Amino acid sequence: MANEPLDPPPAPPPALLRPRREAFEYGLLPIPKLIFPEGTLAQTLAQIKEKLAAAAPDGRVGATEMAEALQIPTEQAALALGTLAAVLPADDPALGAGAGASADIRDVVLYLYIQSYKRLVPRSAHKDSPAVADVWPSTSAFDGYLSALSPIQLVRSNSRRFMPSQADEEIHQLSYLQKHMANILTLLADSVEGEGDDSLVLTMETFEHLGFLVQFSERTSLSQAATFFANSDPDMPAAPVPAAQVLDWISQNIASSLEYSAEKSAAKESSQQIDVDVTMADANTSHPRNSTPSSNPAYYRNTTFVEGFSKTSVVKHAADVKGHSMKVLNCHDSVIYILAPLKYATVYGCSDATVVLGAVGKVVKVEHCERVHIIAAAKRISIANCRECIFYLGINYQPLVLGDNHKLQVAPFNTYYPQLRDHMMQVGVDPTVNKWDQPFVLGVVDPHDSLSHPAGASDVKAESATCLDPDLFTNFLIPSWFEAEVQETTKCNPFPLPEIYLASQSRKHSALEDIQKTVRELQLDDNRRRELTSALHAQFKDWLYASGNIRQLYCLQGD
Repeated sequence: MANEPLDPPPAPPPALLRPRREAFEYGLLPIPKLIFPEGTLAQTLAQIKEKLAAAAPDGRVGATEMAEALQIPTEQAALALGTLAAVLPADDPALGAGAGASADIRDVVLYLYIQSYKRLVPRSAHKDSPAVADVWPSTSAFDGYLSALSPIQLVRSNSRRFMPSQADEEIHQLSYLQKHMANILTLLADSVEGEGDDSLVLTMETFEHLGFLVQFSERTSLSQAATFFANSDPDMPAAPVPAAQVLDWISQNIASSLEYSAEKSAAKESSQQIDVDVTMADANTSHPRNSTPSSNPAYYRNTTFVEGFSKTSVVKHAADVKGHSMKVLNCHDSVIYILAPLKYATVYGCSDATVVLGAVGKVVKVEHCERVHIIAAAKRISIANCRECIFYLGINYQPLVLGDNHKLQVAPFNTYYPQLRDHMMQVGVDPTVNKWDQPFVLGVVDPHDSLSHPAGASDVKAESATCLDPDLFTNFLIPSWFEAEVQETTKCNPFPLPEIYLASQSRKHSALEDIQKTVRELQLDDNRRRELTSALHAQFKDWLYASGNIRQLYCLQGD
């Protein structure tokens, strides 16, 4: 029997120019003096670039030069440089060099330019929808001038259709770059003798700095993809290219990408398919082997999603994480374990949950959460619009507190798992430096949101966080799943506890030992001993239910 001809494999998607989401998602700071009116943006930045170039003839900008050029406090300039370091596509060793840190002036100009970006507005939802009533109260401390939309409308998982998808956000970001690319290239370009457009040129080195804003989907470098720099001799510097030619090439690629995205979106709507970047139907659970990166629809372009879980426990190990980013969205009354090395992590719209983030080498962002415990070993964390949350931190830089927060508490890092030290080493988190108790507080209103805000409100400082009472501090125990399959390299908390918290722990251990000794020494008959045991079990059971930890036992029982 002759073999029937096989259908040809589907054509691979085109190599698309995409925005680098990290710059827009983790790089924006609500510092009013970094954000310029759109009408004068290019002119203002050209003047600032001249000031920076005069103050830094070697092309490297430090916090002092940046503070003077922008007329901001030095600590805000240092924060901006640190944030820039966290969102660059490649590590810049000189930018992480402590007090003497400096950034390439071209990266600084690009970073300052995108501070004018406005985030995509969520589509409207009905405020009193019954879909949200079982999670959020009818009134919230978040309601008010902060947003025309309440968080009730923003965070409920089955109202996710009102949130812009990741694909929507990328289209919005790419459209912003399309509109501003001519100005961006003019700011980057060098002037040479010539007339009109020919007087502005870009070297290959300068062209590569655009990788801060855009990238190709198959990770080809910009200069390799560009026809005018492709196959350049590495031993011979490529000739500069007119900025107009670069603009034509980038504009064509952006237009092609937007057209492809529009066609894909239309096809999805016509077939009523759910966008893969907003579903988590197959993501579960306590057993990480239930899903694989190749088959799980929750993976979308280097980001893994844990979304919409309620009243359960979810575990993700390194093998379950695709790419370098994790997003935990709209999870309620659950425990989420992300025991993997990451570059970026977002926790958004969660309530009454505990989220453990193993090691994050760039930035953790926590937004619109209520009564959530965040346990994170990371270089940086940004906290915005949260209430009644506790952050157990092993953090190398000051925690950044933004927006309308209420009753936040910070505490030292309080857990470990076998691979934690290895994961921290992989992403560069230093266990000898922990600035958990030094929050850096900025404005209440985020001017990057595309919503109207009262004049001057961005200058009002956000509510800071208080330190957790040492007597309320407890260690968090991560169950040892698959204990026989991993080599234990971490057997205790890698971040040393401050003395006051260590003393509190010692007092608790001593009290427990005294109780155990007293119970052992009691002269009780069998009936009284059974009564005592029953009373202790009853108290422990009451605590399990009151604390919500009973759910973890059920989840473990089901493994």
